[in-house]
Amino acid sequence: MSEPTRVSILGATGSIGTSTLRVLDHNPDQFTVVALAAQRNVERLADIARRTGAEFAAIADERHYAALKDHLSGTTVEVAAGAAAVAEAAIRRADVVVGAITGYAGLRSTLAAARSGANLALANKEAMVTAGALVKSALAEGGGTLIPVDSEHAALFQSLWGQDREAITQLILTASGGPFRTWSKDEIRAATPEQALKHPNWDMGAKVTIDSASMMNKGLELIEAQQIFDIALDRLDVVVHPQSIVHSLVAYADGGQLAQLGVPDMQTPISAALRWPKRTKTAVPPLDLAQYGALTFEPPDRDRFPCLPLAEQAMREGGAFPIALNAANEVAVSGFLEGAFAFGGIAEAVSAVLDQTDAPKPQSLEDIALIDAESRTKAHAVITHMCK
Repeated sequence: MSEPTRVSILGATGSIGTSTLRVLDHNPDQFTVVALAAQRNVERLADIARRTGAEFAAIADERHYAALKDHLSGTTVEVAAGAAAVAEAAIRRADVVVGAITGYAGLRSTLAAARSGANLALANKEAMVTAGALVKSALAEGGGTLIPVDSEHAALFQSLWGQDREAITQLILTASGGPFRTWSKDEIRAATPEQALKHPNWDMGAKVTIDSASMMNKGLELIEAQQIFDIALDRLDVVVHPQSIVHSLVAYADGGQLAQLGVPDMQTPISAALRWPKRTKTAVPPLDLAQYGALTFEPPDRDRFPCLPLAEQAMREGGAFPIALNAANEVAVSGFLEGAFAFGGIAEAVSAVLDQTDAPKPQSLEDIALIDAESRTKAHAVITHMCK
């Protein structure tokens, strides 16, 4: 038997982290947990560390260090706190690092993991959106491989494997349409957080679920796909597929298309990334197409879902625009979830920040951090004005 795969999980207590642990639980002899990192959920992090026998556990919020230390007293788990501790979790000797810290906050640990030499199972799309060139450079430096975990990019990755890259004519990302697929424009604009969080197919964290409802998630995924697969912008497209069975498609010059299909469960793309190109079993039930009867597809409605064309605009502009888009969206989603405004305010805030964006193309992580910070300040100002 081969040695167990050494796995570290950044964002261990979140939705992707939880699904990763389900895959590990289903294959206890195939994996060893090296390091875990979480933002502030001490009890959950400590429970995971105990259960998996992790070597190292890091809590990003330093205020929770003492509590984590206390929860793991009597174990052999090393404990640390703060941004440096999360970065240490990313570079501990592992075969694969699951990068699942949500949002821009996951960028530094993603870069650290990329330089470590481990394969990077990336679920943090914002890292590629804001700093794709830096992530790819770090991977080249470390020698590892980027294996996407987002279901759409995982499907593209698998449909491209072993194929003639010169024959690609289009990468097509599928979108569920979210909870508002059949709603009118006015109904969508007036929607509440409770309504937006009711995704019909996927079990995801709050931020990703809201992004799915606005279709910003698909816009960010377009930018991510352009970065990961180095493909021209005019060869990227989106199709709405309500059943979420076809996860993405690759069109080839011969007129054919390859697609990856499966039950909508994140364990499938995660399991594919953990030991790629080997396959790992999961508890996900096999796909029974007869059960669904029909799979349907329709074009996205960019008028009812303005976040998608805003993301496409940022992708075309490049430079500072994807960073500003991501920062403004994170601030706007937080404001919406806190009840500051109705759903339509997310796109309004993002659009206003993009209108104010004129920063030069970033050359370093420091440049990216500055653009991100300035964009967040602009977004807060826009939201304050909206709420008057």
